[in-house]
Amino acid sequence: MSRAEQASARAAAYIVAQEDGPWSEADQAALDAWLGEADGNRAAYWRLKHSWREADRIGALGRGIHRDEDEPTRARRWWLPTAIAASIVAMVGAGYVVTRQAPTSLPQVATQSYKTGIGGRKLVGLADGSRIQLNTASVVRTSVATNKREVWLDSGEAYFDVKHLDGKPFIVHAGNRQVTVLGTKFSVRRDGDRVTVSVLEGRVRVDEVAGTKEVRSSIITGGDMAFANGGATLVTSRSEARVENALSWRTGTLTFDQDTLSNVAAEFNRYNTKPLVITDKEAGEMRIGGSFPAGNPRGFAQLLRDAYGLKVTESATEIKISN
Repeated sequence: MSRAEQASARAAAYIVAQEDGPWSEADQAALDAWLGEADGNRAAYWRLKHSWREADRIGALGRGIHRDEDEPTRARRWWLPTAIAASIVAMVGAGYVVTRQAPTSLPQVATQSYKTGIGGRKLVGLADGSRIQLNTASVVRTSVATNKREVWLDSGEAYFDVKHLDGKPFIVHAGNRQVTVLGTKFSVRRDGDRVTVSVLEGRVRVDEVAGTKEVRSSIITGGDMAFANGGATLVTSRSEARVENALSWRTGTLTFDQDTLSNVAAEFNRYNTKPLVITDKEAGEMRIGGSFPAGNPRGFAQLLRDAYGLKVTESATEIKISN
């Protein structure tokens, strides 16, 4: 199915749901979000909406009989415009099902799962207009419901660009931490029990959760980072440069500001199957600054050799670095 056919199919589903009712504010918000995603969505919707209205007008003229105003709208429908009928056929052929259920309740049926391999990145668009960019070796599950939007970060790291929807919080679960927002840009990284939250824009609330209860909460805003482990949460304010460095992976780059070589190597190893191995303490404590391609540990090691005279030995399974 082409993109235009998919847009027509989705538009037909919305129109059928509007006419058959009930149609809630949440349904309207979902429709507005979908219309705002692309010009093609708006064109398909209004084209089919016009055809639907023409069906009413022609039907009323054609049958020429009086009707009870209280008769249900769907009982007055005696035919569908060809465009809508074709769209519905296309939807069924592609595995879509049109029902009388409101469209915004459809995502409640199943939780979607997305993952990346080592060195991979993936951009995921959600039904509410929000976007998630997954970093290397990451797994997330998503559920967009009528009154709540939830994501579970099972492992790895993800950047969230959340569309603001009044009354519909966006919640990210990562271990025993829960990050709640209405609309902002931030990332969450999970390394076992350690959770790091970096806020690029807006404000988020980070809660420590025990069972179903929120034990402690911290509010962090744009330019802040929160480091959580166990029962402790440390917030560093006015760390704009550090936040930008932490998010440079979105362009395939790793950026460091006087980090130890041991930490730099560990970061590179998240993105590559052939690890950097620092074989002595003195080399591991060297301070490194700069931006480097995440997928080129060999090139990084060669820079260390050329700039600092470090010894680099590469085998089939690893790259060793020493003084």
